[in-house]
Amino acid sequence: MKDFQTLRIVFMGTPEFAVESLDALVKAGCRIVGVITAPDKPAGRGLQLQQSAVKKYALENHLRVLQPEKLKNPVFLQELQSLQADLQVVVAFRMLPEVVWNMPPMGSVNLHGSLLPQYRGAAPINWAVINGEKETGVTTFKLKHEIDTGDILMQERFPIGEDENAGEVHDKMKIIGAQLLVKTVKALADGSLHETPQSSNLNPDSSDRHPQLTTHDSRLLKHAPRIFTETCKIDWSKPVDEVYNLVRGLAPYPAAYTILNGKKIKIFKAEKINSVPGIDPGNIETDHKTRLQFACSNGFISILELQPEGKKRMPVADFLRGYRLG
Repeated sequence: MKDFQTLRIVFMGTPEFAVESLDALVKAGCRIVGVITAPDKPAGRGLQLQQSAVKKYALENHLRVLQPEKLKNPVFLQELQSLQADLQVVVAFRMLPEVVWNMPPMGSVNLHGSLLPQYRGAAPINWAVINGEKETGVTTFKLKHEIDTGDILMQERFPIGEDENAGEVHDKMKIIGAQLLVKTVKALADGSLHETPQSSNLNPDSSDRHPQLTTHDSRLLKHAPRIFTETCKIDWSKPVDEVYNLVRGLAPYPAAYTILNGKKIKIFKAEKINSVPGIDPGNIETDHKTRLQFACSNGFISILELQPEGKKRMPVADFLRGYRLG
């Protein structure tokens, strides 16, 4: 048993999602002895080096920063060892080799954006919305060899609104996840936390705070693989609910898209209309002023915000004013 404020913690993360967790740990009085984040990368028109969101926060708060190109680099490993961490906390970072995650005496804790074991993988928020889930959550777990399979420490669930997109779920999740992470670190420090293997025999509909699946129930698992361009292309022959969920699940990034008059159009915001179309799926109806809707198999998707190829994002009325449709 230790006082959590005396624990030596190394934090690993890169994007803005991870900043919320690092900030929560700092504000809780945790002793952050080092921050590991991605190397600066050239970005923008001038290809100037850009710091990660986590690096910016760490520098503003006078935390020591390490930016290894390779996590197995002996020089980096020596530096990491010299920080003498009791615990490593990982949020939205890359896969760690065993020599890294197994280094601290208390191991490494990861925050994942789903109710594990559901939605293991790189894009859990997107896939939960794409699949029309009514709720999701966050999980803290101990890292081990296979990705997102370690013993569960804590979970917190929350609802997904019917019209919420992935960006809105992300913004709620980063706050809920940060709070859960602080609770987890405190409980690890005082020894009150019970670790639950993901292979435990629990029903996925159980009200238990660790909803697990048995090994033979693995067919019920939903996965969250990386989003590729082909994932984002809308198939208008699908039911209207599926298309609507795809648009929500990919907004604001990378955005669902379709081809209109030979040009790619990204769709950021839409609404569904449950009326049987009298036109084939993929065809459009428009008043050339404020209404542009695509037919699906059993309804319409009415576009509210979109981005034509090579242009900026705009309301549908602006698009219809400047774009000639057949």
